[in-house]
Amino acid sequence: MDPALLDDFSLEMTGKDVPGLEEARDSIPPGTRINITFLAGEDTGTRLTAARAVKRLGFVPVPHISARRLPSRTALEEFLAGLAADGTAGNVFVVGGDPARPEGPYEDALAVLRTGLLRRHGVRHVGIAGYPEGHPGIADRLLWPALTDKAAAIGADRFTGDVITQFGFDADPVLAWLEALRARGVHLPVRVGVPGPAGVRRLLRYAGRFGVGTSASVARKYGLSLTNLMGTAGPDRFLHALSDRYDPARHGTVKVHFYTFGGLRTTADWIARFRHGSERVSEERQTTRS
Repeated sequence: MDPALLDDFSLEMTGKDVPGLEEARDSIPPGTRINITFLAGEDTGTRLTAARAVKRLGFVPVPHISARRLPSRTALEEFLAGLAADGTAGNVFVVGGDPARPEGPYEDALAVLRTGLLRRHGVRHVGIAGYPEGHPGIADRLLWPALTDKAAAIGADRFTGDVITQFGFDADPVLAWLEALRARGVHLPVRVGVPGPAGVRRLLRYAGRFGVGTSASVARKYGLSLTNLMGTAGPDRFLHALSDRYDPARHGTVKVHFYTFGGLRTTADWIARFRHGSERVSEERQTTRS
């Protein structure tokens, strides 16, 4: 595997994960982008505190904005103003969110992008979501127009940006989706979502929630045991498969985004070991060739 695939990886945490980030800080490269989710049950103060902690520890905070969870335009303005006051508004990730019905005026991420409030509060980089295996609540025929419209809005407002994908267990649909994305004229960098090492039961639970394929063949390819739910699994095979078939000319700029289902420290330590092993194998191959 090419170790460069894991250069500039990003991580995800919740607003309540600050103690975990403190514990994992020495295992995470300085300047790593760390996304902060926008979950139900976490208030604005919790989210702002988490963003400040990410910045204080030497990382780049990427607060999420969940369009359908925003009760009002005022709530969006207050959140952005809080980020701006803390110096943590430069990078955000805008997503539609889980509620079946919006809790306020914003139907989707594009509606937030079109408010003009992001630029006004100092946002410079906007991440948006991609779904290589589809979305359990959105028809496939709507996903592509939504993504291309959001990418166009990012370009029109002169933001830099990227696409972060939902996690999956099979590299094949991810690579096919990347080609389709580039064919539609979207050339933003893509951060491919990968689950950090975690218990099989937990991984399958999240997969079911987000509509991620877990057929027997996919599970076997990834290294999941459907008969031993007490076991754990890491993304080793997935990353090797992605790296082996990744072609910048066809797939564009690709990085990796880790969903830390098993915890920040566990994920960060796993990445460090995996990168070290991949670099050692690469060096051995170069020595053999020479």
